Amino acid sequence: MSRISYITNLEEWASSFLFQHQITVRFSETDMFGHLNNTVPFTYFEEARIEYFKSLGFMQEWVAADVDAIPVVADLQCDFLKQIFFNDKLSIHVKAEKIGNSSVDIHYMATKQDGSVCLTGRGTIVQISKSTGKPIQWAADAKNLMEKNKMLLEKK
Repeated sequence: MSRISYITNLEEWASSFLFQHQITVRFSETDMFGHLNNTVPFTYFEEARIEYFKSLGFMQEWVAADVDAIPVVADLQCDFLKQIFFNDKLSIHVKAEKIGNSSVDIHYMATKQDGSVCLTGRGTIVQISKSTGKPIQWAADAKNLMEKNKMLLEKK
């Protein structure tokens, strides 16, 4: 699949996700042509990313009042493969693809009920200090948790 730079083999890539979050397309998310507005997938990615981070235990720490670290989106992209319509049921899949010192490259895939891939995406999340705005390294246990999930995917 040459048009999506972060995917070498779509089937292999698609089979490497463990986490997914269910979404139903609301009427207000469609445009006058009846299909999903092109800005909405970024909201879906955000919702699924938050649920993914919750499943790892990160969100609970980030929202605590006494914690200085917060996640910020450094970049985000979406590739549209199929049209999506009102009331479609989507599974938004999320995985940590590349883990850096203070950043993580997150990949996203949306599938329809029939299993077909309709959206793909990726984005870099950076953990920063609320007080300084500078990157904060992942704690060893947080990085290990993301690495462990990545290794489970590679063994699949």
